Amino acid sequence: MGKTTKKSARKFASSGKLKQTIEGRRKHQQAKKKIQGRRGAKGKGKGKERETAVDNMLLEIKEPSKKAKANPKCVCSRYRCNYSLPTLNRVKSVDDFLGAKFMEDDDDSEGEEDEEQPDSDEVEDEESIADDQSFASIDDLEDEGTTHIAELSKLAEKDPEFYKYLQENDKELLEFNPNQSDEDEDDDDEQVDQDGDTQMDDESLPILTNEILQRWKKALLEHRSLRALRRLLIAFRSAAHMNEEDQVLAWSIDSSTMYRKLITTTLRFTPIVLEHHLPYKILPSGKFKPPTQSPKQKTIQKLVLSYFNNIIHLIPQLTDNEMIQLSLTESAKILPYTITSRKSVKAYLKRCLELWSTAEDSVRIAAFLAIRKLASSHDDTILDIVLKSTYLELVRSSKSTSVHKLPSINLMKNSASELFCMDHAAAYQHAFGYIRQLAIHLRNSMKTKTKDAYKLVYNWQYVHSVDFWSLVLGRACSLETQIERGQESELKPLIYPLVQVSLGAIKLVSNARSFPLHLHIIRSMLHLSRHTKTFIPLPSYIVPIITSALAFKKPKPSTLRPLDFDSNIRVPSQYLKTRVYIDGLVEEGTFVLAEWLASPPIQGSIAFPEIACSRCCHAAQGPLRVKGMVERTEESAKWIEQKRKGVGFAPGEMAEVERWESALKVNESPLAKYVKVQQKARAKRKTLIDKVRYMPLPDLDLPCITNVLRSVRRRPKAKMRSWTIRCPFGVPRSGGTT
Repeated sequence: MGKTTKKSARKFASSGKLKQTIEGRRKHQQAKKKIQGRRGAKGKGKGKERETAVDNMLLEIKEPSKKAKANPKCVCSRYRCNYSLPTLNRVKSVDDFLGAKFMEDDDDSEGEEDEEQPDSDEVEDEESIADDQSFASIDDLEDEGTTHIAELSKLAEKDPEFYKYLQENDKELLEFNPNQSDEDEDDDDEQVDQDGDTQMDDESLPILTNEILQRWKKALLEHRSLRALRRLLIAFRSAAHMNEEDQVLAWSIDSSTMYRKLITTTLRFTPIVLEHHLPYKILPSGKFKPPTQSPKQKTIQKLVLSYFNNIIHLIPQLTDNEMIQLSLTESAKILPYTITSRKSVKAYLKRCLELWSTAEDSVRIAAFLAIRKLASSHDDTILDIVLKSTYLELVRSSKSTSVHKLPSINLMKNSASELFCMDHAAAYQHAFGYIRQLAIHLRNSMKTKTKDAYKLVYNWQYVHSVDFWSLVLGRACSLETQIERGQESELKPLIYPLVQVSLGAIKLVSNARSFPLHLHIIRSMLHLSRHTKTFIPLPSYIVPIITSALAFKKPKPSTLRPLDFDSNIRVPSQYLKTRVYIDGLVEEGTFVLAEWLASPPIQGSIAFPEIACSRCCHAAQGPLRVKGMVERTEESAKWIEQKRKGVGFAPGEMAEVERWESALKVNESPLAKYVKVQQKARAKRKTLIDKVRYMPLPDLDLPCITNVLRSVRRRPKAKMRSWTIRCPFGVPRSGGTT
């Protein structure tokens, strides 16, 4: 058994032909005995030439095969056998594969490879397979002739006569050793077997060392070995279920350093090996298709699904942000191999959405990239699942909004809008349904007119939903996107219903306490108007806010801090009719009105002087801030009049009007410069406020209150009590008498 075998012989054994060859030799022996019995004593004296001819004739006996042409042939230099080789397509389950039952079947069960996607039932069956069986299928794919060696060892007991025959005529077949190899990779794997797999039966688990991990890494890098990958993933499963009592583990990890190395190595090298053995296609549109089905793909897919489920199980256990980010980044690379498993995909999406809505910014971005990779699948049903789950998670996370939570919600809205712009046709169905849902809530509130009905609209979820769909439509229907796609977006018809729903929400309740919510919706509509070049009559809702604030001639003095309009949709009652609230309301309303007037659809219009005159006449009488905005608007109107003096076309010639408006440089107008200065001042003030808000408290090393109390000495006097306090800063003070 110590003789080294050739690679061709080892492949011959691993193909499953070794058993059939032994059966052929058995038939050859029986036929030879019959011929010798017929010849009797007369045949003993004949020469060796006739015996050799009979042997050659018996060796040419082969089994009938109906599909001999469809299967590969076994070519052996020593034995002239012509049997059809069984392929892995005939393996119906892992148990059949491990038991080698498919070797005994006829060749009629062979079929052509199906390149279409597997059915959902087959995928669910693969998911229900245990991890150990999934790993064993890959092990049998590379372990060469293990079951056949066991059968050869039993021949001496079951059939001593045939075993003696093989010793005399076919000794090389009995000396076959699949564990020996001519290559360094097999030598390393054999040593790993001695270190790892042979210790599985012991009471104590083998300890994973750095030397074993380095051997696996070397085999993965140099040979892309599936056997090394299988052992690495077994160790990864032990790490993922390390603290669970009901799991049967294969390795023991005794240090945090080894745990981190194992996780990092598995995450980084698994996608490389899989891409080498099973490359997948990337379409020109950026979407990916899973690898085509093959015997190798069917076997490896069980291994990958088990590994993918272990990653999903491991992510909640990780506490280091770098490890979580690495697990999300590397797990996204194996999505093409697991996209057919709906159960695993939904579990992975749920885990990514949890991190996307609750983790730190770096982890949020990594989770979003994984979600976007999942949405890039060629399967449209996966995209529908991603879009629906993403929007619902965004709405749940925006139920309560504060100063500290607002930046994370804005990050979620911006990233989710990018997902909805990946496929405009698929996003239209979801956008239409959710905007219609907003309209239904608004209609119910207008009919009922109660406080509970108003709460269906006047809440943070409704405000963030309106803002989110304005971001989606503004990104999808912008001029840059239209030029890039070469056609109008399918989402453009939804601009009108969204504007109607938003303006209806503003008109639902018009009192001083709801002005912050009105400003939130107006900003969303301003963003939509600026990016889609759509005229939205917002001054009809901005000017009443300014005029109502200016109506208070004698506001109440107050020491309250200025109200943060970004993190409030309803004003507290103590702010009403105070100077702090009125000044903030005038400032916010004036700035929003100036932004609307300076937006490209308004400022860039040839009719800007007529629009600005009708909108600003009501706000001409007011504080200096309002007067400054009105003066800049009038200057911009005169600037537009100077530009259009030499126009030689009529207002009805729309082609000439659009050409003139596209050539106009809006950023050079006085109003645009005024708005830019105001934006810089507001951004600077916001930076200072955030810096003070998040600044840590200094360590002043003040004395403890107990030490101060201990320094108080009590000295009784006649009919009076005197208190003397020793100042902890070194200056004595005398207290009063009681």
